Amino acid sequence: MTMKSPKDMMTAVSKSLESRTGKTLEAWVAVVQASGIDPLDQKAVRNWLKSEHGILQNSQWTIADAAARAAGWVEPTLEEYIDQQYSGAKAHLRPIFDQLRQIIESFGEDVAVEARSTYIPFVRQRQFMAVAAATKTRVDVGMRFRNAPASDLLKPAKAPGQATHKLSLTAIDNISEEVEKLLRIAYEQNG
Repeated sequence: MTMKSPKDMMTAVSKSLESRTGKTLEAWVAVVQASGIDPLDQKAVRNWLKSEHGILQNSQWTIADAAARAAGWVEPTLEEYIDQQYSGAKAHLRPIFDQLRQIIESFGEDVAVEARSTYIPFVRQRQFMAVAAATKTRVDVGMRFRNAPASDLLKPAKAPGQATHKLSLTAIDNISEEVEKLLRIAYEQNG
């Protein structure tokens, strides 16, 4: 099973949009443009599509993305997303992310790093880890386990990303051998 990228998923959703909603993607973009909602506020567009038209989540994301792009929005690159997440009051957390990224990417050439606005997912055949600057003082590492190892560092979780468990780090020194072992187990269980 190969995990589809967000772009692949949006393409698939847009192809089936007319059969599910009665309108093509282009028609939905025109509806958004005529609505008076700022198309660059993708969250407001998604909420409006749900409340006013009953549009389901994946379709909301696809329509909002297309409307924003039609209004001139350009999606940031991976590095721009990372820079945004670790700026301002969270800038001091960047070394934690950078160290985690180096460790995770060293597990194998099959590790892909993807871009999201609030967290950075790491993917093999499916997402196995996500790193987020959760607060001004903490980085959360969400991990997907089929069989979670015993560790006092892990807490059950549903975020960031597709996590079943997470651990929290407040300093680069928190990245211990046990943390590295947990990262590797998540990688190995999702290949």
